[in-house]
This record gives sequence, C-alpha cells and structure tokens, in this order.
Amino acid sequence: MKYEGTAICCGDHVDTDVIIPARYLNTGDPAELAKHCMEDLDKTFADRVKAGDMIVAGENFGCGSSREHAPIAIKASGVSVVIAKSFARIFYRNAINIGLAIAECPEAVAGIAEGDRIEADFDSGVIRNLTTGAEYQTEPFPPFIQQIIENGGLIASIKKGDF
Repeated sequence: MKYEGTAICCGDHVDTDVIIPARYLNTGDPAELAKHCMEDLDKTFADRVKAGDMIVAGENFGCGSSREHAPIAIKASGVSVVIAKSFARIFYRNAINIGLAIAECPEAVAGIAEGDRIEADFDSGVIRNLTTGAEYQTEPFPPFIQQIIENGGLIASIKKGDF
C-alpha cells in the first residue's frame, strides 16, 4: 500500500474542532465537511489541497472531541495520509475506522517541509521525502489494518465480508 503526495504542514495539538469546526457538525455529508476542513487553522486549505496530498503534523494530532467527522473531513478533502509525531488515541482509531491512512513518525515530521513530495509505503513502513531523498522508518501496518484502509473503512470491510 503506497501513497504519494505533497506535504501540507501544521503544528502541534491540532484538535478536532480545528479540523472540522463544530458549527458544521449538523451534516454527515463528506463533501460538505471537506469544504470546511481546517478552515479555522488555514482558510486556504480546502482550496489548495489536491487529491493525494499529505498532512504532516506535530504532537497530539486529532486531540479534543471524539468525533468521526474530523477524519472524514480530511479524507474527503483529498488527503491520502496524515503523518504526525503522535496522534490522539481516539483520532487514530477513528481514522482507521473510516479508511484514512495515518503514520506516526517524529523523524519524518522533522525532515519534511511544506510542499515537499512524499511517498508513504505502508507495506515496508518507509516514508520517503522525494524532494530531499531522505528516508524514515515507521511501523508498517499489519495486513488486517491495510485491508480496512484499502476497503474504505471498517464498515466497508465488514460489508465485504473480510471480517
């Protein structure tokens, strides 16, 4: 399972209220959530994110409320992977449950800059900065988590009969 995209960087403690502000939680429509993804942190995010882009973030990404709307908004915006120094536990699980690939790798975060081209290989756990040539190692996903992500989430995996 490999992804390639451009880095969009943000800092530490990006909470779910910043990822998708509470005023938009009256909808579950992924396309509508995507329009407002990260708008309180970066008003230009929804306009400039392109399919395949990767969020590169600091500590405790996804802290705050335990809403699934946050990873849904990120995925629906076109982001293929979130790489962070660390994730809030509930965000980590929600991301996997909706089929959003994520990776914890502090070294990669330190070595990736805004606009760098990145490749994330979840079979080997290697994150490559294609702009600089640097490589970083993280834990590869076990096959069952890769299957959940490839199927588009846990519910899709269950419907498909994989679990």
